[in-house]
Amino acid sequence: MKVGFITLGCDKNTVDTERYLAELTGYGGEYTAELSQADVIIVNTCGFIDAAKKESIDAMIDAARYKSEGSCQAVIGVGCMVERHKVELVESLPEVDLFLGASETGRLAQELTERGIMGSDPLAVHPGVRLYTGDLPHVRYLKISEGCDHGCAFCAIPLMRGRHRSFSRDALVSEAQLLELQGAREVNLVAQDLAHYGRDVRDGVRLPELLESLLAETSIPWFRMLYLYTAGITPRLLEVVARDSRILPYLDMPMQHAADGVLARMRRPERKRTIRDNVARFRGAVPGVAIRTTCIVGFPGETESDFDELLEFLEEVRFDRVGAFTYSPQEGTRAAEMADDVPEAIKRERLERLTELQRSVTAERYDERIGQLARAIVDRVDEATGQSLGRLPWQADDIDGITYIDELLPPGTLADVAVEEVVDDYDFRASLVRVAELPVTARTERVGRSLPMVSGTGSYGR
Repeated sequence: MKVGFITLGCDKNTVDTERYLAELTGYGGEYTAELSQADVIIVNTCGFIDAAKKESIDAMIDAARYKSEGSCQAVIGVGCMVERHKVELVESLPEVDLFLGASETGRLAQELTERGIMGSDPLAVHPGVRLYTGDLPHVRYLKISEGCDHGCAFCAIPLMRGRHRSFSRDALVSEAQLLELQGAREVNLVAQDLAHYGRDVRDGVRLPELLESLLAETSIPWFRMLYLYTAGITPRLLEVVARDSRILPYLDMPMQHAADGVLARMRRPERKRTIRDNVARFRGAVPGVAIRTTCIVGFPGETESDFDELLEFLEEVRFDRVGAFTYSPQEGTRAAEMADDVPEAIKRERLERLTELQRSVTAERYDERIGQLARAIVDRVDEATGQSLGRLPWQADDIDGITYIDELLPPGTLADVAVEEVVDDYDFRASLVRVAELPVTARTERVGRSLPMVSGTGSYGR
């Protein structure tokens, strides 16, 4: 049985897809990147905002074409959007054979067996609960918890993913060791709120202790933290980040707005003053830290004055990068009960203004990096130009631009480079100073570790 995947949404979905594939491989499944050759196509959906929902629906409709144009026997929709809208999807998309929400994906193998598409007994046992399908095996993601307990008015994630559950430190360390054996050089820690890790378990292991265990039990050279609420970024966490260069000086902290009235309606835990104070605290504790944030424009009740206040704050604080999107009401959230009173045209116009402002701020912040000696990781090579395409510590995979390095180096290489130029506001050009570390494709010298096995791990991470 050949299995194809379409993965949409956040990096947490990427982790889930790798787990689905590992489970199916244990039953004889074989991954294919060619959807026309797949016997089963699984669409891992996103339901965060309206644009993501449309993309998920379009992807399932496109996948269904392969039932007549390819080898496909079944199209399956899984994940967040299905969790929220399964009944409507069943009615509106009869070409999709099966829908499994985020809480039901443990049934995937059973459902395929009952349909006669897959054998009923595992054919193989292999190490790990994840199999990689991308083109950058040295860049991986480690989901440390599931769900969310925050009550943000605009967000349906708790309705799709449930309450916050931390995964055990031992399981996460074992998974990180597996990723290292598979060639990982950069591991990105992901969750709805990394800083919430361990609060539900109350065993004394929080995010700083997890980071220290990952540092002690692996040789992975780069760990990056993605998405932390500022309230949970404690002095202890900042001390761990500042102390060890393997934890990148990079914080992805969602702000969402800067006008106190909007923040209150959003049910966000902070206000403009505390955000400002926290950013100053982070920058003081971790020299050279890059801070990325997220903003929503057009939230119910956002006035022109509120939006101007947001722009002024972005100019004042000067985040390295800002991701922004327009508000869309999500069924079941508190904000959906509010009047969506900002016209779509104004939402789009505000988004364009914010994006243009932040483009100039990012360019100025990046100009300050010129002349620095920094460590880069190589992602790809461009044989035609004789350059390597990589990233610096303040550039996260896929969202923060690239760095052009003037030598051809194997993907996964760590190299010290001289930052020479900002290109098109978001990218860098750099010259090689020295190779710091060549990639190791398999760290088989690590012995005596008990890696997680497929059997007995079926519900891990759900």
